Amino acid sequence: MTMRLTFGVDPGLTGAVATLIDGEPGPVLDMPTVEVDGWGEVDARAVVVFIREQRAAHPGAYVSACIEKVGARPGDGGTSAFRFGQTAGKLQAILEVLGIPATRVVPAQWKRSFSLLRQDKDAARLLAIARFPSAQQVLSRKKDNGRADALLIALWHENTQLGTHITDDHREQAA
Repeated sequence: MTMRLTFGVDPGLTGAVATLIDGEPGPVLDMPTVEVDGWGEVDARAVVVFIREQRAAHPGAYVSACIEKVGARPGDGGTSAFRFGQTAGKLQAILEVLGIPATRVVPAQWKRSFSLLRQDKDAARLLAIARFPSAQQVLSRKKDNGRADALLIALWHENTQLGTHITDDHREQAA
C-alpha cells in the first residue's frame, strides 16, 4: 500500500498546517506570518518550504490536503473578512501551485463528523489529544486549538475523501 501524506489546513493567522503520515500525526506548522504594510499576512514562502520538506522526507507518498472552507462571519468588519478570505486564498493557491490535490470542507461538516458542533474551541484540542496521544506535547496549551483543528481536518479528509486504496496512478504528482 502506498504511504499517505495528508496536510490539514486551518486557515487564518492563528491557524496551522498539520501533517498526517499514514494516519498518524507528523510535523505541525503554526501559521507563519509576516508584516506587510502594517498588517499581518501568511508567509507563503514558509508554508511552501514546510510542505516541500515533508514531501522530500516521504518520497513516493500519495500527497493530498484539506483546507477549511471559510467565509465571512456575522459581525466581521469588511476589512477583517477580506483579510481572512485573502489568507485562505493564498493557502489554496500554494496547494494548487505545488500540485497537491486539495479538498475544501466547511467547518460544520468536519466538526459534525467529530461531534464538535456547538462545542467550545478547546473541545477539538481535547479530542485531538485523545485521538492522537503522540501529539499531546504539541497540543498542550489552550491556544493550540489551531493545531488541533488542522489535525482533525486532515483526519476528516483521510476518513471521508481518500477511500481505502490509493493506486500507483496517484503517485505521479508535481514536485
